[in-house]
Amino acid sequence: MLGKLPRGDNPNVLVGYDKADDAGVYQLTDDLAIVQTVDFFPPIVDDPFTFGQIAAANALSDIYAMGGRALSALTLVAYPENGDPSVLEQIMLGGLDKMNEAGCAIVGGHSVSDTEIKFGYAVTGSISPKKVFINAGARAGDTLILTKRLGTGVLTTALKKEAISEAELAPAVDSMRALNKKAAEILGRFRTHAVTDITGFGLLGHAREMAVGSGVTLEIESWAVEFLPGALDAAKAGHIPGGLKRNREFVEGCVEMRAKLPPENEALFYDPQTSGGLLIAIDAADSRPLLVILRDLGVPAAMIGLAEEGSKPIVVV
Repeated sequence: MLGKLPRGDNPNVLVGYDKADDAGVYQLTDDLAIVQTVDFFPPIVDDPFTFGQIAAANALSDIYAMGGRALSALTLVAYPENGDPSVLEQIMLGGLDKMNEAGCAIVGGHSVSDTEIKFGYAVTGSISPKKVFINAGARAGDTLILTKRLGTGVLTTALKKEAISEAELAPAVDSMRALNKKAAEILGRFRTHAVTDITGFGLLGHAREMAVGSGVTLEIESWAVEFLPGALDAAKAGHIPGGLKRNREFVEGCVEMRAKLPPENEALFYDPQTSGGLLIAIDAADSRPLLVILRDLGVPAAMIGLAEEGSKPIVVV
């Protein structure tokens, strides 16, 4: 649909909607630009405070994926007219908790009456026009690093079906509410060529965007990709979100599955993530030093593959 819209000709728009990137970037001066994003969605966990935390971390992630610093946020709320105000208060407190952690000021927002709860933020950050991380800069020979484990989609689907407990979901919750701030701040020290965050399109969907934009083939080592505890069991039990099926339909024509994987393992490569990790294409010589620093900071990062000269297929597993 966006492809049918006319592209703007404003020279200050460094990254716009036509780029299929994580956020927009608008240049203000030679040394300063703003980076903007928006994201909101229905609850994926039962606890309102935790839902608010996850929604905030998810919205902030796009700023970090571009290499920006979050400055301010506007709250987006859809809430039932007769809903319990104390629940909404807890959702907003959870979001405020993560925004405070990010050093991002909540300056206002907008609410509408809706039968289904939805919550999130429009976030504005600052960035140097010369240091914008885009998803289209990967180079042949780069190493791929992923900063979080996969599986939030199947696990939250299992929770909705009451197939797992809140305690069993806890590792996924901890992952979803963890900010990508630490990882993003470190990347500027290295020869980082491309970055994107792994969210609704799953690992392979976002890898496809990076490969297409960069004109390279991404080769992902299946054994190196880590999954959240319980994710394989949830996928094997058939707790497959609709987004996973749509991702597979859209992406699998671009993917060559050289690995002979069990169906549940293969499914998780398409699993839509909420507040997922960063997929980073970095100069191979810098990959191990970066990985050591990330792990020392408590980021569960892993080297998962490399970029090669562009050819078909676009992504190889």
